Amino acid sequence: GGGQRAAVGLVGTLHQMKEDHLLDTLLYIGGVSGSTWSMASLYSDPQWSSKMDEAVSRLLGPEVGLDQALQWLGERAQEENFSLTDVWGVLTSAGLMKQLDLRNLSHDAVGEATNPYPIYCAVEKRCFSHGPLEGQWFELTPHEAGFTELGLFVHTSLLDSKFQRGDLLEKKPAMDMVRLQGVLGCALAHEDIIKGFIPPWLNVPGLIDSAAEPYLHVYNALSNLIFLIRSIVKDPAALTDLDQLQQDLEAKVSCDQSELLNSKSQEERRSLFQQWNLELLEVAQNWSQNLENTTFKSHASFLTQQILPLVIKWEWGTTSNFLYQYQDSSVPACLHSAEIFHLIDAGMLINVAYPSFLGDKRDIDLIIAQEYSAGNMFETLTLARDYADEVMKPFPEIDETILKDRDFPKDCYVFEGKGKEPTIVYMPLFNRRNCKDEEDFKAKREEFSTFQLPFSQDKIQSLLEIAKANIRNNREALLAEMRKAALRRQSKRI
Repeated sequence: GGGQRAAVGLVGTLHQMKEDHLLDTLLYIGGVSGSTWSMASLYSDPQWSSKMDEAVSRLLGPEVGLDQALQWLGERAQEENFSLTDVWGVLTSAGLMKQLDLRNLSHDAVGEATNPYPIYCAVEKRCFSHGPLEGQWFELTPHEAGFTELGLFVHTSLLDSKFQRGDLLEKKPAMDMVRLQGVLGCALAHEDIIKGFIPPWLNVPGLIDSAAEPYLHVYNALSNLIFLIRSIVKDPAALTDLDQLQQDLEAKVSCDQSELLNSKSQEERRSLFQQWNLELLEVAQNWSQNLENTTFKSHASFLTQQILPLVIKWEWGTTSNFLYQYQDSSVPACLHSAEIFHLIDAGMLINVAYPSFLGDKRDIDLIIAQEYSAGNMFETLTLARDYADEVMKPFPEIDETILKDRDFPKDCYVFEGKGKEPTIVYMPLFNRRNCKDEEDFKAKREEFSTFQLPFSQDKIQSLLEIAKANIRNNREALLAEMRKAALRRQSKRI
Protein backbone atom coordinates (compact mmCIF):
# COMPACT_ATOMS: atom_id res chain seq x y z
CA GLY A 1 0.00 0.00 0.00
CA GLY A 2 0.87 3.66 -0.16
CA GLY A 3 -1.89 5.73 -1.79
CA GLN A 4 -1.25 7.01 -5.29
CA ARG A 5 2.42 6.04 -5.02
CA ALA A 6 1.42 2.38 -4.68
CA ALA A 7 -1.28 2.65 -7.37
CA VAL A 8 1.16 4.05 -9.94
CA GLY A 9 4.03 1.84 -8.77
CA LEU A 10 2.02 -1.35 -9.29
CA VAL A 11 1.09 -0.38 -12.85
CA GLY A 12 4.76 0.31 -13.61
CA THR A 13 5.81 -3.00 -12.07
CA LEU A 14 3.27 -5.02 -14.05
CA HIS A 15 4.01 -3.13 -17.27
CA GLN A 16 7.69 -4.06 -17.06
CA MET A 17 6.88 -7.65 -16.10
CA LYS A 18 4.83 -7.82 -19.29
CA GLU A 19 7.74 -6.38 -21.30
CA ASP A 20 10.13 -8.93 -19.75
CA HIS A 21 7.74 -11.87 -20.33
CA LEU A 22 7.29 -12.42 -16.58
CA LEU A 23 3.68 -11.35 -16.12
CA ASP A 24 2.18 -14.65 -17.25
CA THR A 25 4.10 -16.48 -14.50
CA LEU A 26 1.96 -14.84 -11.80
CA LEU A 27 -0.87 -16.91 -10.36
CA TYR A 28 -2.19 -14.21 -8.00
CA ILE A 29 -1.98 -10.47 -7.44
CA GLY A 30 -2.70 -9.38 -3.88
CA GLY A 31 -3.22 -5.75 -2.96
CA VAL A 32 -3.54 -3.47 0.05
CA SER A 33 -4.64 0.16 0.11
CA GLY A 34 -3.42 2.18 -2.92
CA SER A 35 -2.38 -0.84 -4.97
CA THR A 36 -6.00 -2.07 -4.88
CA TRP A 37 -7.05 1.12 -6.66
CA SER A 38 -4.95 0.23 -9.69
CA MET A 39 -6.00 -3.43 -9.44
CA ALA A 40 -9.65 -2.39 -9.65
CA SER A 41 -8.83 -0.23 -12.66
CA LEU A 42 -6.82 -2.96 -14.40
CA TYR A 43 -9.48 -5.65 -14.02
CA SER A 44 -12.14 -3.40 -15.56
CA ASP A 45 -10.63 -4.67 -18.83
CA PRO A 46 -10.80 -8.50 -19.04
CA GLN A 47 -7.81 -8.43 -21.40
CA TRP A 48 -5.67 -6.07 -19.31
CA SER A 49 -2.63 -8.32 -19.02
CA SER A 50 -2.13 -8.16 -22.78
CA LYS A 51 -2.78 -4.38 -22.97
CA MET A 52 -0.60 -2.78 -20.31
CA ASP A 53 -0.04 0.35 -22.42
CA GLU A 54 -3.74 1.15 -22.06
CA ALA A 55 -3.51 0.76 -18.28
CA VAL A 56 -0.72 3.35 -18.23
CA SER A 57 -2.77 5.69 -20.43
CA ARG A 58 -5.69 5.57 -17.98
CA LEU A 59 -3.44 6.86 -15.19
CA LEU A 60 -2.73 9.96 -17.28
CA GLY A 61 -6.36 10.87 -18.03
CA PRO A 62 -8.79 12.09 -19.15
CA GLU A 63 -10.38 12.91 -15.82
CA VAL A 64 -13.89 12.12 -14.61
CA GLY A 65 -16.03 15.24 -14.20
CA LEU A 66 -17.34 16.40 -10.83
CA ASP A 67 -20.90 16.06 -12.20
CA GLN A 68 -20.43 12.30 -12.69
CA ALA A 69 -18.87 11.84 -9.27
CA LEU A 70 -21.68 13.71 -7.52
CA GLN A 71 -24.34 11.80 -9.43
CA TRP A 72 -22.90 8.53 -8.10
CA LEU A 73 -22.64 10.00 -4.60
CA GLY A 74 -26.23 11.25 -4.67
CA GLU A 75 -27.54 7.81 -5.64
CA ARG A 76 -25.41 6.08 -3.02
CA ALA A 77 -26.56 8.53 -0.30
CA GLN A 78 -30.08 7.11 -0.61
CA GLU A 79 -28.91 3.60 0.26
CA GLU A 80 -28.33 1.91 3.59
CA ASN A 81 -24.84 1.90 5.15
CA PHE A 82 -23.82 5.17 3.44
CA SER A 83 -20.60 6.36 5.07
CA LEU A 84 -17.45 8.43 4.58
CA THR A 85 -16.01 5.45 2.71
CA ASP A 86 -18.38 6.19 -0.18
CA VAL A 87 -17.20 9.81 -0.36
CA TRP A 88 -13.56 8.70 -0.24
CA GLY A 89 -14.19 6.00 -2.85
CA VAL A 90 -15.84 8.21 -5.45
CA LEU A 91 -13.32 11.04 -5.10
CA THR A 92 -10.39 8.60 -5.23
CA SER A 93 -11.82 6.80 -8.26
CA ALA A 94 -12.58 10.01 -10.14
CA GLY A 95 -9.61 12.11 -9.09
CA LEU A 96 -6.73 9.63 -8.86
CA MET A 97 -7.72 6.63 -11.00
CA LYS A 98 -9.73 8.74 -13.47
CA GLN A 99 -12.63 6.34 -13.93
CA LEU A 100 -15.90 5.40 -12.23
CA ASP A 101 -16.17 1.64 -12.56
CA LEU A 102 -19.70 0.51 -11.72
CA ARG A 103 -19.10 -3.23 -12.12
CA ASN A 104 -19.01 -5.38 -9.00
CA LEU A 105 -16.14 -7.66 -8.05
CA SER A 106 -18.09 -10.90 -8.57
CA HIS A 107 -18.35 -9.92 -12.25
CA ASP A 108 -14.64 -10.80 -12.55
CA ALA A 109 -15.40 -14.44 -11.67
CA VAL A 110 -16.23 -15.00 -15.34
CA GLY A 111 -13.29 -12.94 -16.59
CA GLU A 112 -10.22 -13.90 -18.58
CA ALA A 113 -8.49 -16.87 -16.96
CA THR A 114 -5.09 -15.81 -18.30
CA ASN A 115 -4.99 -12.85 -15.88
CA PRO A 116 -3.53 -13.39 -12.40
CA TYR A 117 -6.32 -13.98 -9.88
CA PRO A 118 -6.98 -10.80 -7.83
CA ILE A 119 -7.13 -10.74 -4.03
CA TYR A 120 -8.11 -7.44 -2.38
CA CYS A 121 -7.42 -7.01 1.33
CA ALA A 122 -8.99 -5.04 4.18
CA VAL A 123 -9.26 -5.29 7.97
CA GLU A 124 -12.31 -5.23 10.21
CA LYS A 125 -12.02 -2.10 12.34
CA ARG A 126 -13.67 -3.26 15.56
CA CYS A 127 -11.65 -6.48 15.75
CA PHE A 128 -8.51 -4.58 14.73
CA SER A 129 -8.95 -2.24 17.69
CA HIS A 130 -10.30 -4.62 20.32
CA GLY A 131 -10.57 -8.19 19.04
CA PRO A 132 -8.40 -11.23 18.33
CA LEU A 133 -6.04 -11.35 15.35
CA GLU A 134 -8.15 -14.06 13.71
CA GLY A 135 -11.02 -11.59 13.26
CA GLN A 136 -8.96 -8.87 11.63
CA TRP A 137 -7.65 -9.74 8.13
CA PHE A 138 -10.40 -9.71 5.51
CA GLU A 139 -9.98 -10.65 1.85
CA LEU A 140 -12.19 -10.21 -1.19
CA THR A 141 -11.90 -12.14 -4.45
CA PRO A 142 -14.30 -12.48 -7.39
CA HIS A 143 -15.74 -15.62 -5.77
CA GLU A 144 -15.71 -15.08 -2.00
CA ALA A 145 -15.23 -12.47 0.71
CA GLY A 146 -14.43 -13.15 4.33
CA PHE A 147 -12.03 -13.61 7.20
CA THR A 148 -8.78 -15.29 6.19
CA GLU A 149 -7.86 -16.83 9.54
CA LEU A 150 -11.40 -17.80 10.57
CA GLY A 151 -11.92 -19.52 7.21
CA LEU A 152 -15.44 -18.06 7.06
CA PHE A 153 -16.57 -16.56 3.76
CA VAL A 154 -19.65 -15.48 1.85
CA HIS A 155 -20.15 -15.29 -1.90
CA THR A 156 -18.79 -11.89 -2.93
CA SER A 157 -22.07 -10.87 -4.55
CA LEU A 158 -23.73 -11.26 -1.12
CA LEU A 159 -21.31 -9.08 0.81
CA ASP A 160 -23.45 -6.34 2.41
CA SER A 161 -26.61 -8.47 2.24
CA LYS A 162 -28.32 -9.14 5.57
CA PHE A 163 -27.70 -12.44 7.36
CA GLN A 164 -28.67 -13.85 10.73
CA ARG A 165 -27.43 -17.19 12.13
CA GLY A 166 -26.03 -17.98 8.68
CA ASP A 167 -29.37 -17.50 6.88
CA LEU A 168 -29.80 -14.90 4.16
CA LEU A 169 -32.57 -12.52 5.31
CA GLU A 170 -32.38 -9.80 2.66
CA LYS A 171 -30.32 -9.70 -0.50
CA LYS A 172 -28.82 -6.27 -1.20
CA PRO A 173 -27.13 -5.01 -4.37
CA ALA A 174 -23.45 -5.97 -4.49
CA MET A 175 -21.08 -3.07 -3.82
CA ASP A 176 -19.55 -1.65 -6.98
CA MET A 177 -15.84 -1.05 -7.51
CA VAL A 178 -16.17 2.66 -6.69
CA ARG A 179 -17.34 1.89 -3.18
CA LEU A 180 -14.90 -1.01 -2.88
CA GLN A 181 -11.99 1.31 -3.64
CA GLY A 182 -13.16 3.49 -0.76
CA VAL A 183 -13.26 0.49 1.58
CA LEU A 184 -9.81 -0.76 0.58
CA GLY A 185 -7.98 2.56 0.62
CA CYS A 186 -9.45 4.55 3.51
CA ALA A 187 -6.37 4.82 5.75
CA LEU A 188 -7.83 8.04 7.12
CA ALA A 189 -10.48 5.97 8.90
CA HIS A 190 -8.12 4.97 11.70
CA GLU A 191 -7.11 7.20 14.58
CA ASP A 192 -3.41 6.31 14.30
CA ILE A 193 -3.25 7.93 10.86
CA ILE A 194 -5.17 11.00 12.05
CA LYS A 195 -2.63 11.50 14.84
CA GLY A 196 0.05 11.96 12.20
CA PHE A 197 -1.57 15.27 11.19
CA ILE A 198 -1.69 17.27 14.40
CA PRO A 199 -1.24 21.07 14.57
CA PRO A 200 2.15 21.80 16.23
CA TRP A 201 0.64 23.66 19.19
CA LEU A 202 -1.53 20.63 19.99
CA ASN A 203 1.18 18.03 19.47
CA VAL A 204 2.49 18.07 23.04
CA PRO A 205 2.10 15.56 25.90
CA GLY A 206 -1.09 16.03 27.85
CA LEU A 207 -3.08 17.82 25.16
CA ILE A 208 -3.72 14.90 22.79
CA ASP A 209 -6.31 12.61 24.33
CA SER A 210 -9.72 11.15 23.50
CA ALA A 211 -11.27 14.62 23.77
CA ALA A 212 -9.10 15.89 20.90
CA GLU A 213 -9.78 13.03 18.46
CA PRO A 214 -13.12 14.30 17.04
CA TYR A 215 -11.49 17.69 16.40
CA LEU A 216 -8.66 16.03 14.48
CA HIS A 217 -11.21 13.91 12.58
CA VAL A 218 -13.04 16.98 11.30
CA TYR A 219 -9.98 18.97 10.26
CA ASN A 220 -8.14 16.10 8.58
CA ALA A 221 -11.21 14.74 6.79
CA LEU A 222 -12.05 18.17 5.36
CA SER A 223 -8.43 18.86 4.34
CA ASN A 224 -7.98 15.54 2.56
CA LEU A 225 -11.35 15.78 0.84
CA ILE A 226 -10.39 19.24 -0.45
CA PHE A 227 -7.25 17.68 -1.98
CA LEU A 228 -9.32 15.02 -3.73
CA ILE A 229 -11.96 17.48 -4.96
CA ARG A 230 -9.16 19.64 -6.40
CA SER A 231 -8.06 16.67 -8.51
CA ILE A 232 -11.46 16.64 -10.26
CA VAL A 233 -12.21 20.37 -10.52
CA LYS A 234 -10.61 22.20 -13.47
CA ASP A 235 -12.28 25.62 -13.32
CA PRO A 236 -9.64 28.16 -12.10
CA ALA A 237 -12.22 30.14 -10.11
CA ALA A 238 -13.41 26.99 -8.34
CA LEU A 239 -9.81 26.01 -7.52
CA THR A 240 -9.28 29.47 -6.02
CA ASP A 241 -12.42 28.96 -3.92
CA LEU A 242 -11.10 25.61 -2.66
CA ASP A 243 -7.77 27.24 -1.79
CA GLN A 244 -9.68 29.81 0.25
CA LEU A 245 -11.51 27.09 2.18
CA GLN A 246 -8.22 25.35 2.94
CA GLN A 247 -6.71 28.63 4.16
CA ASP A 248 -9.75 29.35 6.34
CA LEU A 249 -9.53 25.90 7.94
CA GLU A 250 -5.79 26.20 8.52
CA ALA A 251 -6.21 29.64 10.07
CA LYS A 252 -8.76 28.21 12.49
CA VAL A 253 -6.65 25.21 13.45
CA SER A 254 -3.31 27.02 13.70
CA CYS A 255 -4.57 29.38 16.40
CA ASP A 256 -2.61 28.33 19.51
CA GLN A 257 -5.04 27.38 22.28
CA SER A 258 -2.60 25.37 24.41
CA GLU A 259 -2.60 27.80 27.33
CA LEU A 260 -6.39 27.69 27.51
CA LEU A 261 -6.46 23.88 27.33
CA ASN A 262 -3.84 23.51 30.05
CA SER A 263 -6.05 25.46 32.43
CA LYS A 264 -9.06 23.20 31.89
CA SER A 265 -10.20 19.87 33.29
CA GLN A 266 -10.70 16.82 31.06
CA GLU A 267 -14.44 17.46 30.80
CA GLU A 268 -13.95 21.16 30.08
CA ARG A 269 -11.43 20.30 27.34
CA ARG A 270 -13.98 17.94 25.81
CA SER A 271 -16.53 20.77 25.69
CA LEU A 272 -13.98 23.10 24.11
CA PHE A 273 -13.10 20.61 21.39
CA GLN A 274 -16.80 20.08 20.65
CA GLN A 275 -17.21 23.84 20.28
CA TRP A 276 -14.17 24.06 17.97
CA ASN A 277 -15.56 21.16 15.94
CA LEU A 278 -18.73 23.11 15.29
CA GLU A 279 -16.68 26.17 14.36
CA LEU A 280 -14.73 24.17 11.76
CA LEU A 281 -17.97 22.87 10.28
CA GLU A 282 -19.34 26.41 10.23
CA VAL A 283 -16.26 27.51 8.27
CA ALA A 284 -17.16 24.97 5.56
CA GLN A 285 -20.86 25.85 5.62
CA ASN A 286 -20.25 29.61 5.45
CA TRP A 287 -17.73 29.13 2.65
CA SER A 288 -20.30 27.17 0.62
CA GLN A 289 -23.07 29.71 1.23
CA ASN A 290 -20.90 32.68 0.28
CA LEU A 291 -19.76 31.33 -3.09
CA GLU A 292 -20.92 33.12 -6.21
CA ASN A 293 -23.98 31.64 -7.90
CA THR A 294 -22.28 29.25 -10.29
CA THR A 295 -22.49 25.54 -11.02
CA PHE A 296 -19.65 25.00 -8.57
CA LYS A 297 -21.72 26.58 -5.78
CA SER A 298 -24.45 23.98 -6.28
CA HIS A 299 -21.79 21.25 -6.27
CA ALA A 300 -20.19 22.65 -3.11
CA SER A 301 -23.58 22.94 -1.41
CA PHE A 302 -24.38 19.31 -2.23
CA LEU A 303 -21.01 18.15 -0.93
CA THR A 304 -21.27 20.04 2.36
CA GLN A 305 -24.81 18.73 2.91
CA GLN A 306 -23.70 15.14 2.30
CA ILE A 307 -20.24 15.17 3.86
CA LEU A 308 -20.47 17.26 7.02
CA PRO A 309 -22.99 14.97 8.80
CA LEU A 310 -20.78 11.98 7.94
CA VAL A 311 -17.68 13.72 9.30
CA ILE A 312 -19.47 14.29 12.62
CA LYS A 313 -20.61 10.67 12.68
CA TRP A 314 -17.11 9.45 11.67
CA GLU A 315 -18.26 6.13 10.29
CA TRP A 316 -16.27 4.23 7.67
CA GLY A 317 -16.67 0.98 5.75
CA THR A 318 -20.14 0.20 7.13
CA THR A 319 -21.08 -3.27 5.85
CA SER A 320 -23.79 -5.75 6.84
CA ASN A 321 -22.23 -8.54 8.89
CA PHE A 322 -22.75 -12.00 7.39
CA LEU A 323 -21.51 -13.53 10.68
CA TYR A 324 -24.21 -11.89 12.81
CA GLN A 325 -25.27 -14.50 15.40
CA TYR A 326 -23.54 -17.19 13.34
CA GLN A 327 -23.36 -20.39 15.38
CA ASP A 328 -19.66 -21.16 15.37
CA SER A 329 -17.43 -20.98 18.42
CA SER A 330 -14.55 -19.57 16.35
CA VAL A 331 -16.44 -16.32 15.64
CA PRO A 332 -15.14 -13.57 17.99
CA ALA A 333 -17.69 -11.79 20.16
CA CYS A 334 -16.95 -8.50 18.36
CA LEU A 335 -18.36 -10.08 15.18
CA HIS A 336 -20.99 -12.46 16.55
CA SER A 337 -23.11 -9.80 18.27
CA ALA A 338 -23.03 -6.98 15.70
CA GLU A 339 -25.37 -6.57 12.73
CA ILE A 340 -22.74 -4.54 10.89
CA PHE A 341 -18.97 -4.47 10.73
CA HIS A 342 -16.58 -1.85 9.39
CA LEU A 343 -14.02 -2.68 6.70
CA ILE A 344 -11.06 -0.33 6.42
CA ASP A 345 -7.58 -0.10 4.88
CA ALA A 346 -5.55 -3.28 5.56
CA GLY A 347 -2.38 -1.20 5.71
CA MET A 348 -3.33 -0.41 9.30
CA LEU A 349 -2.27 -3.98 10.16
CA ILE A 350 0.28 -4.92 7.46
CA ASN A 351 0.86 -2.77 4.38
CA VAL A 352 1.59 -5.72 2.06
CA ALA A 353 -0.91 -8.53 1.46
CA TYR A 354 1.17 -11.32 3.05
CA PRO A 355 -1.58 -12.87 5.25
CA SER A 356 -3.67 -13.94 2.25
CA PHE A 357 -0.75 -15.96 0.86
CA LEU A 358 0.44 -17.83 3.93
CA GLY A 359 -0.45 -21.41 4.82
CA ASP A 360 -2.07 -24.31 3.03
CA LYS A 361 -5.06 -22.63 1.39
CA ARG A 362 -3.07 -21.23 -1.53
CA ASP A 363 0.16 -23.15 -0.84
CA ILE A 364 2.43 -20.46 -2.30
CA ASP A 365 6.06 -21.19 -3.20
CA LEU A 366 7.21 -17.67 -4.16
CA ILE A 367 6.02 -14.19 -3.14
CA ILE A 368 7.35 -11.18 -5.07
CA ALA A 369 6.77 -8.40 -2.54
CA GLN A 370 6.87 -4.93 -4.05
CA GLU A 371 7.45 -2.50 -1.19
CA TYR A 372 5.66 0.80 -1.90
CA SER A 373 5.08 1.67 1.78
CA ALA A 374 6.00 4.96 3.42
CA GLY A 375 6.92 3.39 6.76
CA ASN A 376 10.24 1.96 7.90
CA MET A 377 11.80 -0.35 5.36
CA PHE A 378 11.36 -4.02 6.29
CA GLU A 379 8.55 -3.16 8.73
CA THR A 380 5.93 -4.93 6.61
CA LEU A 381 8.23 -7.94 6.43
CA THR A 382 8.80 -8.19 10.18
CA LEU A 383 5.11 -7.54 10.90
CA ALA A 384 4.20 -10.37 8.52
CA ARG A 385 6.72 -12.66 10.23
CA ASP A 386 5.18 -11.89 13.63
CA TYR A 387 1.67 -12.34 12.22
CA ALA A 388 2.62 -15.74 10.77
CA ASP A 389 4.10 -16.79 14.09
CA GLU A 390 0.92 -15.85 15.96
CA VAL A 391 -1.40 -17.72 13.57
CA MET A 392 1.12 -20.59 13.29
CA LYS A 393 1.81 -20.43 9.56
CA PRO A 394 5.18 -20.98 7.84
CA PHE A 395 7.30 -17.91 7.08
CA PRO A 396 10.96 -17.70 5.99
CA GLU A 397 13.66 -16.65 8.42
CA ILE A 398 14.51 -12.93 8.34
CA ASP A 399 18.16 -12.17 8.95
CA GLU A 400 18.10 -9.35 11.51
CA THR A 401 21.30 -7.88 10.08
CA ILE A 402 19.38 -6.59 7.05
CA LEU A 403 17.58 -4.11 9.31
CA LYS A 404 20.70 -1.97 9.24
CA ASP A 405 19.80 -1.22 5.61
CA ARG A 406 16.47 0.39 6.50
CA ASP A 407 17.69 3.94 5.81
CA PHE A 408 19.20 3.04 2.44
CA PRO A 409 18.04 -0.38 1.21
CA LYS A 410 19.19 -2.40 -1.78
CA ASP A 411 16.73 -2.91 -4.64
CA CYS A 412 16.24 -6.64 -4.08
CA TYR A 413 16.47 -9.07 -1.16
CA VAL A 414 15.72 -12.79 -1.22
CA PHE A 415 14.49 -14.62 1.89
CA GLU A 416 14.60 -18.28 1.00
CA GLY A 417 11.85 -20.52 2.29
CA LYS A 418 12.42 -24.03 3.59
CA GLY A 419 9.86 -26.80 3.70
CA LYS A 420 6.41 -25.19 3.55
CA GLU A 421 7.77 -21.65 3.90
CA PRO A 422 7.38 -19.45 0.81
CA THR A 423 10.45 -17.73 -0.58
CA ILE A 424 10.04 -13.95 -0.53
CA VAL A 425 11.66 -11.58 -3.02
CA TYR A 426 11.46 -8.18 -1.32
CA MET A 427 11.85 -5.14 -3.60
CA PRO A 428 11.81 -1.58 -2.16
CA LEU A 429 10.51 1.03 -4.61
CA PHE A 430 13.23 3.54 -3.68
CA ASN A 431 16.66 2.04 -3.15
CA ARG A 432 20.44 2.30 -3.61
CA ARG A 433 20.19 1.88 -7.35
CA ASN A 434 17.82 4.81 -7.98
CA CYS A 435 18.94 7.08 -5.11
CA LYS A 436 22.44 8.54 -4.72
CA ASP A 437 22.64 8.34 -0.92
CA GLU A 438 20.55 8.27 2.26
CA GLU A 439 19.55 11.91 1.87
CA ASP A 440 18.39 11.33 -1.70
CA PHE A 441 16.46 8.24 -0.55
CA LYS A 442 14.73 10.32 2.11
CA ALA A 443 14.01 13.12 -0.39
CA LYS A 444 12.48 10.72 -2.93
CA ARG A 445 10.14 9.30 -0.32
CA GLU A 446 9.12 12.80 0.68
CA GLU A 447 8.57 13.83 -2.95
CA PHE A 448 6.16 10.93 -3.43
CA SER A 449 4.63 10.96 0.06
CA THR A 450 1.22 9.40 0.63
CA PHE A 451 -0.86 12.36 1.77
CA GLN A 452 -0.44 15.15 -0.76
CA LEU A 453 -2.13 16.66 -3.80
CA PRO A 454 -2.66 14.19 -6.67
CA PHE A 455 0.52 13.65 -8.68
CA SER A 456 1.16 15.66 -11.82
CA GLN A 457 1.61 13.80 -15.11
CA ASP A 458 5.38 14.34 -14.85
CA LYS A 459 5.46 12.75 -11.38
CA ILE A 460 3.34 9.83 -12.58
CA GLN A 461 5.69 9.24 -15.52
CA SER A 462 8.74 9.47 -13.25
CA LEU A 463 7.29 6.98 -10.77
CA LEU A 464 6.29 4.58 -13.54
CA GLU A 465 9.87 4.59 -14.82
CA ILE A 466 11.30 3.97 -11.34
CA ALA A 467 9.01 0.96 -10.83
CA LYS A 468 9.79 -0.40 -14.30
CA ALA A 469 13.55 -0.07 -13.76
CA ASN A 470 13.35 -2.07 -10.52
CA ILE A 471 11.92 -5.04 -12.43
CA ARG A 472 14.22 -4.59 -15.42
CA ASN A 473 17.32 -4.44 -13.21
CA ASN A 474 16.35 -7.58 -11.30
CA ARG A 475 14.93 -9.70 -14.12
CA GLU A 476 17.60 -12.38 -13.80
CA ALA A 477 17.21 -12.61 -10.02
CA LEU A 478 13.44 -12.99 -10.42
CA LEU A 479 13.87 -15.67 -13.08
CA ALA A 480 16.30 -17.57 -10.86
CA GLU A 481 13.82 -17.62 -7.96
CA MET A 482 10.98 -18.63 -10.29
CA ARG A 483 13.03 -21.59 -11.51
CA LYS A 484 13.77 -22.62 -7.92
CA ALA A 485 10.07 -22.33 -7.06
CA ALA A 486 9.14 -24.50 -10.04
CA LEU A 487 11.63 -27.15 -8.94
CA ARG A 488 10.28 -27.05 -5.38
CA ARG A 489 6.76 -27.49 -6.70
CA GLN A 490 7.89 -30.38 -8.87
CA SER A 491 9.61 -32.08 -5.94
CA LYS A 492 6.41 -31.83 -3.86
CA ARG A 493 4.56 -33.84 -6.48
CA ILE A 494 7.06 -36.70 -6.51
